[in-house]
Amino acid sequence: MSQSLAPAPRRPAIVAALCAAALTVIGLTGAAPPAEPAPSAAALPYQDPTLPVADRVGDLLSRMSLDDKLGQMTQIEKDSLVPQSDLAAYRIGSVLSGGDSTVSPNNAQTWADTYDSLQRTALGTSLGIPLIYGIDAVHGHNAVRGATIFPHNIGLGATRDPALVQRIGRAVAEEMAGTGIDWDFAPCLCVARDDRWGRTYESFGEKPELPTSMATFVTGLQGATLGADPASVLATAKHYIGDGGTTGGVDQGNTQLTEAELRALHLPPFQEAVRRGVGSVMLSYSSWNGVRSHAHKYLVTDVLKGELGFTGFVVSDWAAVDQLDGQSGFTGAEITTAVNAGVDMVMVPYDYKKFLTLLRGEVSAGRISQARVDDANRRILTKKFQLGLFERPLTDRSYTSGVGSAAHRAIAREAVRESQVLLKNDGGILPLPKGAKLFVAGKSADDIGNQSGGWTLGWQGRSGPVTEGTTILQGIRAAANDPSQVTYDRYGNGIGAGYTAAVAVIGETPYAEGRGDRPNGMGLDQEDLSTLARLKASGVPVVVVLVSGRPLDIATQLPDWKALLAAWLPGTEGNGVSDVLFGDHAPTGKLPMTWMRGASQQPINDGDGQTPLFPYGHGLTYGTTPDPDPDPDPDPEPVPGACTAQFRTVASWSGGYQAEVTVKNTGTGPLTGWNVAWDLGGSTVSSLWNGSLTVSAGRATVHSAAHNGALSAGATTSFGFTANGPTGTPATHCAGS
Repeated sequence: MSQSLAPAPRRPAIVAALCAAALTVIGLTGAAPPAEPAPSAAALPYQDPTLPVADRVGDLLSRMSLDDKLGQMTQIEKDSLVPQSDLAAYRIGSVLSGGDSTVSPNNAQTWADTYDSLQRTALGTSLGIPLIYGIDAVHGHNAVRGATIFPHNIGLGATRDPALVQRIGRAVAEEMAGTGIDWDFAPCLCVARDDRWGRTYESFGEKPELPTSMATFVTGLQGATLGADPASVLATAKHYIGDGGTTGGVDQGNTQLTEAELRALHLPPFQEAVRRGVGSVMLSYSSWNGVRSHAHKYLVTDVLKGELGFTGFVVSDWAAVDQLDGQSGFTGAEITTAVNAGVDMVMVPYDYKKFLTLLRGEVSAGRISQARVDDANRRILTKKFQLGLFERPLTDRSYTSGVGSAAHRAIAREAVRESQVLLKNDGGILPLPKGAKLFVAGKSADDIGNQSGGWTLGWQGRSGPVTEGTTILQGIRAAANDPSQVTYDRYGNGIGAGYTAAVAVIGETPYAEGRGDRPNGMGLDQEDLSTLARLKASGVPVVVVLVSGRPLDIATQLPDWKALLAAWLPGTEGNGVSDVLFGDHAPTGKLPMTWMRGASQQPINDGDGQTPLFPYGHGLTYGTTPDPDPDPDPDPEPVPGACTAQFRTVASWSGGYQAEVTVKNTGTGPLTGWNVAWDLGGSTVSSLWNGSLTVSAGRATVHSAAHNGALSAGATTSFGFTANGPTGTPATHCAGS
């Protein structure tokens, strides 16, 4: 392999001392050249932070050997680096921590020390290109003990609060910055259409507009401009595309949809992430009509990079390229297929030597072009420059003490209480009086691991005291006027008459993808059923707090319960649940998923004609009887049918363009449907999503789809299309019903 002979760049002082030693191991073949003295000033254009990023990238690319470039396209698990000097020797561009990867002792300080050690090694090459470090911080910096763990996405979807989600993204970015890690494999923008899928809790909701609205998480992580402040971290929109729509909810399965259906259901959240400048996109393990996403050039290169105008870089999922042929072990053909489809960085994650050998062979043979390699590098290096990694490569320790801070936990508690969905409240048993005598039971009442779920201090998560936080039981006791009036037994043993209510905190135990798939039933486990039976036999009114990553099959048991509160997977701040139970905050959450009557209804989604137990958007609150209107004048009658349509050209090219149209209900009453019409001006629509199209006499009319026709007053939705012909800004006419 060739060796770069470019002059050594100026490096941070803490790195310069390591350069001579590092240069003895950087050669892939042959002896390393002698180290050159570091210039006293930024002698090379790519080292000059005052130059435009594009100029810096171009200059650096001109100095990189093929080995340098192939290394940038390679991401490896940190624990596979044996010895660590291989990071420099093989010019590795990125390191990640997998779901079960950790440090010892597991705290923010050790993570920061680990990051800095790896970064110093990466900088010890002739070009000094910093690494970018990725991790699945999917509901907080969840690999770090003591970090704030926020509700999983399904709970955040229930809040219907994009501004809160953006604040959460900012808090996560700050906690990541405190450990040095600069790239988050989040947010997951999947649209979960079958609750049997083990990743359902990673979805904000079953209708595309809900995950689309929550793409604010991207802005929270990156900031308004990537790298504008030291806590900015790279966001990842994942998993592109259709992973939530597989047949039977099978993880890594096959999504069988027409292209129009795929675009309507699964593309809008990614469009919004791209519009917000998301830095990276991770592909899905799943297939679309039998072709894996990692091999799908049309979806990755033509649609994502071309049509949507995505300028960041595409990363594969964990060992996903290795799986393309269905056999273990990399092949050159798999690598060529993925890279030519549009993968810019391959998450290897272990056998990086074999991977690089095969990748180099495919490039040398011409099966992967040098232009494709340069394009991938340009995309990756652009984000490294924008993040400021060349100027600030090491951990900003001013953020380290903020990991798990009171301020971040306050945001998490707010998110927990906003995510609670009150599904049943017979007789107004909730809110509970703070002076009530209560019996608390259930396996998740006093278990921080259960209430946090998967991807918490480990890939699959686990029950027990996995990290610091407040359990739901602790929150109940803290809110009660007299904690001694709160009795707890996990199994419901010892309950008798005299209690105001029995609070049963039950549901699922932690899981992640694969192990979390539930094709054979979605009911409560035997422990929950036995606990509930003991509580019922006592005659005490039962209030159920359901801790789960999806709706569960509870229709048979529901008549025995006076109240049902869907708590989802709230994370470390269980006092957000007690805030709602005792009425310090009235419940405001709305279902992000349709709640089935039974597992046989799966898949069940809003608008599919099935009758659910609770519909999408359902959610009760306290004091629902309206107050008398003090205004003697009658309220105006709602005015339905008023809407506007705003046309925006998203991208254009020779002979065609892509446009987005935002529809807004400007009336005072709800819309149940809408249509938008405009003159095509000689253009022809080639594809359209989030609506249905009719064309007559050179005029296009788009009618609302089943999932986006109903708009409350002031609400917006959008549809998009690609067209052949001249672009423009046509006058649009919107009508509603």
